Amino acid sequence: MLSLTEKAAEKVLEIRTTEGIEEAMALRLRVVGGGCSGFSYDLYFDASVEADRSFDSNGVKLVVDQMSLMYLSETEVDYVEGLQGAGFKFNNPNVKSTCGCGSSFSA
Repeated sequence: MLSLTEKAAEKVLEIRTTEGIEEAMALRLRVVGGGCSGFSYDLYFDASVEADRSFDSNGVKLVVDQMSLMYLSETEVDYVEGLQGAGFKFNNPNVKSTCGCGSSFSA
């Protein structure tokens, strides 16, 4: 299972409205190679969802490919604001270590 917190879902819906993104487009979550720890997260709206797993979380349709799902299983995505800025934070129980800046991970 993959989920968004209520605050993250509100932010996704706000971005969708502000940028005029069609409601039919799902929020794609994926893991890509890169970063100082080996993997990093990627989020974007996507219309192509065939052959992918889909989830509904707080009114937002999420899609993830099979490879990324191995790394994202049971992950909760939150939206945080603080002195260091604002952004989506992945609370991923599969992570073994992260880099110093927190933008990449190893599993």
